Order: sequence, then structure tokens, then C-alpha cells
Amino acid sequence: MNSRFRWHVALWIAALAAAGPGARAEQGPQICYIYPAGGRQGTTVQVTVGGQNLSGVTEAYISGDGVQAAVLRHARPLSSQQLSAAMRKLSEVASLQMRRQTAAEEGSMDQAGRLGLQMAEASEEFEICASQLGLDDPSPSGFAEFRRMITNPKRQPNAQIAETVTLRLTLAPHAEPGERELRLKTPSGVTNTLYLHVGQYREYLEKEPNDRTPDGGALTGKLDGFDLPNLESLPVVLNGQIMPGDVDRFRFKVKKGTHLVAAVSARRLIPYLADAVPGWFQATLTLSDPRGNEVAYSDDFRFDPDPVIYYEVPEGGEYVLEIRDAIYRGREDFVYRIVVGEVPFVTGIFPLGGRVGTKTTVEVKGWNLPAAKLTLDGQGKGPGILPVSLSEDKRVPIRVPFALDTLPECLETEPNDEPRSAQRVQLPMIVNGRIDRPGDWDVFCFQGRAGDEVVAEVQARRLGSPLDSLLKLTDAGGKQLAANDDYEDKGAGLTTHHADSQLLIKLPADGTYWVHLGDTQHQGGTAYAYRLRISPARPDFELRVVPSTLNARAGTNVPIAVYALRKDGFAGEIALALRDAPQGFALSGAWIPAGQDQAQLTLAVPPVHHEKPIRLRLEGRSMIQGAEVCRTAVPAEDMMQAFIYHHLVPTEHWMVVASGSYGGALPLTLLGERPVKLPAGGAARIPVSVAKGTAPQEVRLELSEPPKGIAIKELSPDPQGLAVVLSADAKEAKPGLKGNLIVNAFLETPVKAKDGQTQAGTRRTPLGILPAIPFEVAPNPPVAGTVGKPSVP
Repeated sequence: MNSRFRWHVALWIAALAAAGPGARAEQGPQICYIYPAGGRQGTTVQVTVGGQNLSGVTEAYISGDGVQAAVLRHARPLSSQQLSAAMRKLSEVASLQMRRQTAAEEGSMDQAGRLGLQMAEASEEFEICASQLGLDDPSPSGFAEFRRMITNPKRQPNAQIAETVTLRLTLAPHAEPGERELRLKTPSGVTNTLYLHVGQYREYLEKEPNDRTPDGGALTGKLDGFDLPNLESLPVVLNGQIMPGDVDRFRFKVKKGTHLVAAVSARRLIPYLADAVPGWFQATLTLSDPRGNEVAYSDDFRFDPDPVIYYEVPEGGEYVLEIRDAIYRGREDFVYRIVVGEVPFVTGIFPLGGRVGTKTTVEVKGWNLPAAKLTLDGQGKGPGILPVSLSEDKRVPIRVPFALDTLPECLETEPNDEPRSAQRVQLPMIVNGRIDRPGDWDVFCFQGRAGDEVVAEVQARRLGSPLDSLLKLTDAGGKQLAANDDYEDKGAGLTTHHADSQLLIKLPADGTYWVHLGDTQHQGGTAYAYRLRISPARPDFELRVVPSTLNARAGTNVPIAVYALRKDGFAGEIALALRDAPQGFALSGAWIPAGQDQAQLTLAVPPVHHEKPIRLRLEGRSMIQGAEVCRTAVPAEDMMQAFIYHHLVPTEHWMVVASGSYGGALPLTLLGERPVKLPAGGAARIPVSVAKGTAPQEVRLELSEPPKGIAIKELSPDPQGLAVVLSADAKEAKPGLKGNLIVNAFLETPVKAKDGQTQAGTRRTPLGILPAIPFEVAPNPPVAGTVGKPSVP
């Protein structure tokens, strides 16, 4: 083994060890990429899933019908001993092959035969070594490619993607096209979610090396076992991975006059990378003609990081498509899919939405489209986003959603560039319009009364429009009363630039008011569509529950986070509850206090082992304008982008896995009423019952991420076993602060000193998490005990 090779193996092993076994166990099983990230209906495809803590994978869960998965093997990061053994066997095979060839050339056939048998035996042993490394191709050539990959001097070994699981996916001919969610099940729980795509075009996997000589394997396809002619090889889906400094090139023949589309899915497959800037695989796409001239280039599609090329082919011949990372980064999780061919692609629709219960005729813009208009039916549907398809086979990629609302709607009418020509609207109203040209302004006027709360909200970027909106509100004298550029919508988990605008204002007087809408960048055109809601405030909320997959030991409590996405000034308290949950599941701290956007609480898991994940449903209720409003929480993954930013990315199901054997009830029970009234600048006692057999003096309690100023002052003896004394710092924990406290419990038992040791130590044993403790900081002097009635169940 050469020194450089040994260094890279050591680096890989060190990267895995750096996380530490305790850290890996705490994090649980994780998956970070799937390659290839999809397949075609009616086919069987083998995929590799990369992640960590994946030992013992037993099955895969895939949302929807028509896709079956079988686990083939799991591979851990290689050890230097495994690699050395494989290299020795490979060298032995090569030596025997040379000796056998020499013997045959010299006419020593008996010796050549014996060497052949030895070579076959050594080859079999090599394949065993290679299979232990998890190689998809356990041949000498496959091993050579594997060695070339891990010895790449630019490669950055990463413990988070060091393990792989190989799956065989069987996609039924009737499998619904589109995105699916994939999770893996291990003995320690179920992984997070990643996206898998079911397609309808022929699929092709890149063949390396293709950085200098383009990969031409996609030129010919197979249909019922027969080769297709070159000119019929498109459309095709190209699947690949970009490694450090890698460039992938593909060549294919295209006829003159072809309206060629090449659309990349990369960031769409893996929305956020925690340890990469800008936080995703930033692909660039280049098309070259038969003479090698660059004829098209793209590094995004408007504000979408995934590039798209559209090119009308002026002459037939072999074209080359090139994909790489914008700054030549790369790793196993830089996965892509490129749809190439004369395929439909939608660039925009207008209007961007319609009214619930009605039919809306929509203009469709794009390339290779089957129709320029379609009718979308909002009957029998509620407010929200309506999935759109331009044809029954659903092959058209739709990148812009269609919004439904209950309010009256109208179309913008030009000219309305100035207050004197403003379009009059009767509130409430949703206006569907466009910023038609660079520098254009659309102005609307309405009548208002003093004290009215009015909202002006733009939906554009969230609906696929490139508009970067700017809103202004002026009065009859032209005075600007409010303005807004960007309004953050935490419900838009895939959005990093919140370019839509919103105003919420209480009108100062009776009279006429003007709403001005333009583009911050002074851009415009037919694609710059919007939906502008001008209405009285409609207080409401949405909920997100994190994580979307909970791994818990049967009979324990697990922490969860619930986020309130408050709308139009709603600030009320939200009571949380499980709906139709199996017996034994229960929430503690089931509220989001008034004015707060999130809460930490705990879910009690019954002491029963379940082989399959259980789907739960969480609801939130609140009184809004005299009526009870109930909203279902959307499960989400808390994904980190570029080391610092967090996004709530919605998933389809909220799942909990109750694994492991029941280890008995938590030997601690909280007593007293809740929420705990905690005086500002003072302290409060919470009695804790300690089960027989547990020494109270050995119990330790720690708060997990408490609010500033809240701390455990001490643990003191109590007639019932123990008392937790909570304190509230008067400077940081102000009266009115509410929330939940998450408490971790441990046992610290003394360990006798061994011979030669001068000091005894302690052994720290986790007991589990206590049910969440609701609290409220009170302005009153310290109150004895823990009094107060719970304000929520």
C-alpha cells in the first residue's frame, strides 16, 4: 500500500471515529443520498443509499403504491486490514495470470492448467474480500475503480455518508409517476426521509470516466431486448454523481429541428446539504454542437438552482451535454437526474390560482406543450395548492403550483401604473396580475374605515413566479403608511429567498387607500405573475411537527417540537392533541403559549414493541374571532443549510417507531399541578416521587435547552422522595414567559477506587426523559408549592 493510499484510508477511518460511538447512537440512523434517485415504471433498478448508523437494515418504507424494495446488503467504511487483504488477493490473481500466460506460451499446458485453478481459487477469495467492502462490482476492474475513487486527493471522507445500503427496487407498470418518500428501518429505528422519483422515460446510469471522452452509452436504448436506433434513443433520464473536480459529459444524436429540453434535478433530490455552501449541489449545464462549440449554458432556472436548457437544434448530429458543480465540488451525495429530449416543460401558468368551487381557465407557457390552455376544476376542493397535470400520462414537469382560496377574485386591468389610474377593488379581493414590463407598477385603490385591520399579501415566488415583489400602502395625500419587500413564510420550507411581500396595518382614518405593487429589481415580463390579496385580516395558523420520524424505546418519553406559523396577526394560545392515536400514546406540555412560535413537548410511547412504524396525527385548536379553529400539523424535517440555516421541509407522514424491549417504568413521577408558577427572581419546588429501589441522592436532573434565565437551582430531599427547585432570573426570565421544560434524568452511582487509584469515580446511567413540564413566570412574590390550573389539557 503506497503512503498516499494509506493516508486516505486512515483519514476515512478517522472521520468515522471522530463522531464517536456515543454521538452516532444518539443521532440514530440517517440517510443522505440515493443513487440512482429513481427509476422507470415497469422496471427493476438497484440503488445505493448512503448514510450512517445503518447496521442491520431490514426493510425500506416507500410512500405510495407500486414500488417494492428488497434489501441486498449493507456496507460499513472499510478498514485498512480489509483493504490490504483485498489488494493482496488482487496482486496474487494478477501474478498467477501472468505466470499462467507464460506457461501457456512455453507449451507447459499442465502447469498452465494448475495455475489456472489457483487463479480461479484466488479470484474467488478476492471477490469475497471485495464483497465485504460492499462493492457493487466485486471484480478486479470494479475494485480498481473503487480504489481510484477513495484515493482521489480531492476527496473529503465524510462519516455521515460512509455507510451504504444496496436496495433492489421493483417499480410496477402502474406505479404513479412523481416523487416518493423513502425511509430505511434498522434495529435502532427508522431513518429520515429522502426523495425517490418514479419516471416514465428510459433511464441511463453514467459510465466513468466521462470527463474527457463523453459517455455515449445513452445513444442506444433497449426495448424488449432489441437495440433502438440512435435517433430514437431520446428521451432519456441521465443519472450520475459528481465527485470532487468531476465533470460528466454525455453525447447523443439529435435531428435537425428538434426542440431539445435538458432539465436537471439535483437540489430537488436533496434540498439541503448541512456541510456545503450554498447548501446544495449547484449544478451547471452546457450543451455543445457537433463541432464542439458551446451553444447553450444554464446554472439555474430563474430562482430555482436546478438548471434547464431549451435549444432549437439548427443542424443534426452528435451533441455533448456537460454537467458539473459550479465551483468543482463533489461527493457521493452530489446526485443528479437529467431529462433530455423533445419533452414538455412548463415555464409558467396564468393566473396562478382560482376560487374554491369554480373552474378556472389557465394559460400555459413552456416548450413542447400539448396545449396552450387548460381548465382547472376547484369544485369539491378546499383552500390550498392544487396539483396540476397537462396530460393524462402526467409526463409534463410542473414547477408552478395552482393556489385555491375562498375569497372573490378578479384580473388586473391595465393601465393602472399610477394612483390616478388605479384599479378600484372591493374588499375582500384577490387580484391576479402581472408586472408586465421592467419598471412597471400596478396600483389598486379601496375604501377603508378608521381602525380596520387590512392585509395586503403577495403570492408570487411561492407559486413559481420570478417576481421579487415590493408593496407600499399610501393614503389620499400620497403619504406612505407602510412598505414591505420580503416577508418570511416558514411554511415554504424549500424557499431560501422569501421574496413575497405582506403588509398588516390598522387604518388611521376613513377614506381611500392605494396599494402599489412592483418588482424590487425593476424586472418584469409575462412570467412575472402574482396573486395579490387585499382583505380584512384573517387570523389563522398552520402547524409543523418535527421530526417527521420518531425513534423511541417502548415505554419512554421522546421530545418533539411543534412550530406555529401564525397568520394575519394571530397570537392566541394553541392547544395540541393527538387524534385517533393508539392506546398508550400521550402528550405532555400540549400547548403553544400565546405569542410564541414554537414549543418543545414530549410524547409518551406505550410499553409495547411494534414491528412496523405507527402513523400519528397531531392537531392544534384555538379560539379565533369567537369560533374554534382546528388545524392538522404537517410533519417536517428540520434540515440545516450551509452549517447555520434551518428549514422546515414538509414530509407526507408523521411516524413513530417503538423499538427495543420494555425496560420498565421511569422510576420518577412528577407531582403537583401544572403549569408550574415560577416567580420572577424567585424559585418554585416540584415534588418528585422516587420509586422503591432508587436512591434519591443518586438522581440527577438536567434541563434540555431551557429558556434563558430558567435553571434547576438544586435537588433537595422531600417527604415523597425528592424536590426539584426551579429558579427564574429576574433580568432574563420576565413575567409572562411561558413554555415547557424538558428534563433529562440520570443516576450517578459511586464507583469504588481500584488498586493504584487515589480517587473513586461515578457512573452516569441515563434514566430517560421526564414528561414535559409546563411553566409560567409570574410577577407575584414566591408562592409556596406549585399552584395554578392548567390552561390546556
